Amino acid sequence: MSDADLVSVALAAARESGPDVPIGAAVFAPDGRLLARAHNAREELGDPTAHAEVIALREAAREFGDGWRLDGCTLAVTVEPCTMCAGALVLARVARVVFGAWEPRTGAVGSLWDVVRDRRLNHRPEVRGGVLEAECAALLAEFFTGHRDV
Repeated sequence: MSDADLVSVALAAARESGPDVPIGAAVFAPDGRLLARAHNAREELGDPTAHAEVIALREAAREFGDGWRLDGCTLAVTVEPCTMCAGALVLARVARVVFGAWEPRTGAVGSLWDVVRDRRLNHRPEVRGGVLEAECAALLAEFFTGHRDV
């Protein structure tokens, strides 16, 4: 699958997020098999850690069968991960992160911070941002129209 195909799966999950900010994530095994996909569910679950990436990583770890390690796996997400999610994907040993829209206010994979490439950490995944960026950004912009004064 191409990186655009991977982010498309995450986009489909984002569109199911109901009352939550429409962010979707998907985790793929080294062979390309979809292990898990999720959308933000903080409002839905009343859980501040219920970001799409964290939910997808948890489900993928159960499915992948190597305990908590996701060696060789790819995380696709519609928006650049925040610090919590960046830390989680590093700790899960995800090999690659592919994301859509950059997030200059909270992004921790190159925008505001670069948690995943910090040389002090023992694992640094490959990162590719800006995949289907316009489509991912448009989904967020549509959601926030009416939710916040611009």
